[in-house]
Amino acid sequence: MSSSQAKVLSGKEVAQHNSRESCWIIVHGKVYDVTEFLDDHPGGSRIILKYAGKDATAEYDPIHPPDAITTHLPPSKHLGSVDLDTVLKVEVKITDQEKARQERIANRPPLSEILNLHDFEAIAREVMQEKAWAYYSSAAEDEITNRENHSAYHRIWWRPRILRDVTNVDFSTKILGLATKFPLYISATALGKLGHPDGELNLTRAAAKHGVIQMIPTLASCSFDEIVDNAQPGQVQFLQLYVNKDREITKKFVQHAESRGIKALFITVDAPQLGRREKDMRQKFDAEDPAEVTENKQQDKVDRSQGAARAISSFIDPGLDWKDIPWFQSITKMPLILKGVQCWEDALLAYDAGLAGVVLSNHGGRQLEFSRSGVEVLVEVTRELGKRRGLKFPNEKFQLFVDGGVRRANDVLKAVALGATAVGVGRPFLFAFSSYGYEGVDHALNILNDEFEMNMRLLGARTLEEVVPEMVDAGSLQSHVVAVPGDRLYDSNYEVMQHARLREVKAKI
Repeated sequence: MSSSQAKVLSGKEVAQHNSRESCWIIVHGKVYDVTEFLDDHPGGSRIILKYAGKDATAEYDPIHPPDAITTHLPPSKHLGSVDLDTVLKVEVKITDQEKARQERIANRPPLSEILNLHDFEAIAREVMQEKAWAYYSSAAEDEITNRENHSAYHRIWWRPRILRDVTNVDFSTKILGLATKFPLYISATALGKLGHPDGELNLTRAAAKHGVIQMIPTLASCSFDEIVDNAQPGQVQFLQLYVNKDREITKKFVQHAESRGIKALFITVDAPQLGRREKDMRQKFDAEDPAEVTENKQQDKVDRSQGAARAISSFIDPGLDWKDIPWFQSITKMPLILKGVQCWEDALLAYDAGLAGVVLSNHGGRQLEFSRSGVEVLVEVTRELGKRRGLKFPNEKFQLFVDGGVRRANDVLKAVALGATAVGVGRPFLFAFSSYGYEGVDHALNILNDEFEMNMRLLGARTLEEVVPEMVDAGSLQSHVVAVPGDRLYDSNYEVMQHARLREVKAKI
């Protein structure tokens, strides 16, 4: 044990280091010297200085993965433990804004009045903290890609069949050979505790109850082991991986995940750099940008450009390359899927490399603006891999997944008809637990169950094998300016982006 780990500091000693010149903070009973990190902190220095010499755990937990501070600070800055009985409590002042938010929480409608996934988003927008809403809802640049992900499904129309006995319909399937109640999985989304104190555990528990698969994010608020420990015996979980510049860290994480029973590894390949998520960025400028930085002319050297996102993602390797694929295949026996493929050429390379599948995705519209929707890319991938490799989809040996923009079981079934094995759903489940906790996710899955059953009957499909390409007209999918009926529920939830604004001007007397 190192001397810093063995050392126990008093709260009084820590409290003396409460300035820009010497800034110590307490997180989970450990003391850290963050003085040299102040101007590099992606969230700005002000929020750290607020907790200088104090316990910052309550502020730290929702917006950082559990190991963020130990990863980013060198061991010499880990000063030891603190006797928590001697630590002064931070006085929490409840603002008028927070009082109003709590009142809105108290006035939420009962779950029985939540009829669809759009409803969860509408309530979440009202009851979430502003910075949390900004992080969850933000997308790249003008957010056109984000909206296109949803509207693409409106350019696909059904050709249902009639006079089929649909007394019993079965929409269960297998993903990578593993049973699931629906042709969807809970996709990986970061920082669950921004929306609810239990974070990703809300998803784990609901997934277990409903027999669907949860994809665990690398950047979860809860620790990886905590999420796995909360799974039920036999519950299937996947892992989404951001690849670390330090390959030994990645190898250790992947092999630990495999040892804990994770069934598949989804490697994110569309994020060598973060997209410009301007709602998130603007939220930080408004709420976090410290006077200390702007007034001492340091604003040009301090990167404030990425909001909450940059705070958790600086380790991601932009050098990830096709030549790394054999290395991944050498360190794990888990099926490997590339998450974030956006053209048939890369899907073909993935197939030829012996991978188990790809997720056709633009990262929820949060990366490259004007990248096509996953469901549009799906059509070209099935066509070209059919021509060039003789593949038919859905295909057990090389599975296609889609994510982004889904709000209805109807959307999922369109992707299945076009060749997808399953569809990833992310934000709607975030909004469900941000507004109602575990019960919200449980209710969301019940809603989807009812929608699947109804849509299967109305399509004349008794099993997913009968949801076939001939059932859809996707002829307008590539026409990005074709008129479609507006989705008023979706549009009413969309928060219009804001311009930069003048600072408040005091009236002249």
